[in-house]
This record gives sequence, structure tokens and C-alpha cells, in this order.
Amino acid sequence: MKKKISLVEVRHIAKLANLPLTEVELKKFSEQLSEVIDYNVSLLKKVPTQGVEPTAHVSGVSNVLRADETEPGLAANEALQNTKSQYNGFFKVKAILDLPAGRQGKE
Repeated sequence: MKKKISLVEVRHIAKLANLPLTEVELKKFSEQLSEVIDYNVSLLKKVPTQGVEPTAHVSGVSNVLRADETEPGLAANEALQNTKSQYNGFFKVKAILDLPAGRQGKE
């Protein structure tokens, strides 16, 4: 089953890779990518898979993360009690982003 990689697909890949390609290059890469994919698919078809159980993960590892459990946290007033500066119940810090004119935060 030979699938030709279309110029549209190559153009999309080039855009994702930020590669400005000419129409000649697009055509060339369409042919080359098609050949590379066909070759690799032919290699995969030769791999003996009879009797191999389908798997989603080859290592057999399942979820090793702990379950999410909520724990009591600080009330807002407790969290803010030692801050040097606060505003409307939030920590007040120096600006780290430049906001466009007209979108300045309140002091």
C-alpha cells in the first residue's frame, strides 16, 4: 500500500517546522517523504508479531502516581498574615509582565 504524501501535507509539515520551501522543494520532499514512509512501513510489515499480545505500554508499568487527595489548606487571611503587601485579599507583587497601554493593573 503506497501512499503518496501530498503537497498540502508537506506544506503543512514545513509550516510546523517553520521551513520556507519553494514549490520545487515541496514536490521533491513529497516524493522523498513518500519513499521514506513506504520503506519504513515495509520494514514494519516484516516484523514477526504472531502470538504477541497487543499492549499499550511495553514495560508493563501501570499508574504509579498516588491518588489525588484533598488536604486542608490555609484560610486566605492566614496565608496573607505575613505578607508585606496585599490588595483585595491577594498577594501584591511587583509586575513581571509589561501590559499594553490602557490595561495597567490597579495599585
